[in-house]
Amino acid sequence: MFAVIETGGKQYLVETGKKFKIEKLPGAVGESITFDKVLLIASDDGSDVKLGKPYLEGTSISGVIEEQARDKKILVVKFKRKVRYKRVRGHRQHFTKVKIQSV
Repeated sequence: MFAVIETGGKQYLVETGKKFKIEKLPGAVGESITFDKVLLIASDDGSDVKLGKPYLEGTSISGVIEEQARDKKILVVKFKRKVRYKRVRGHRQHFTKVKIQSV
């Protein structure tokens, strides 16, 4: 089974046992987390598909938080030629690594 969930303003395709990085969520490492904004659930062969309008009622996906960390540095460069204008800024985005337990 696989599902499509929404969290942090983005949509993710998840399966049981899959690990992925999402926008930072509150919680400590090892805590369980529940995603209730489920957009779609389908079987592996695609024969049984349930589609929400926009979300499926009474459906949730559970996972466990594996890591709370910061990603690699992202550089933002502003540059205008011929006027000697250049600005370089960077930041590291916080993220949460989640492992899906059940779909």
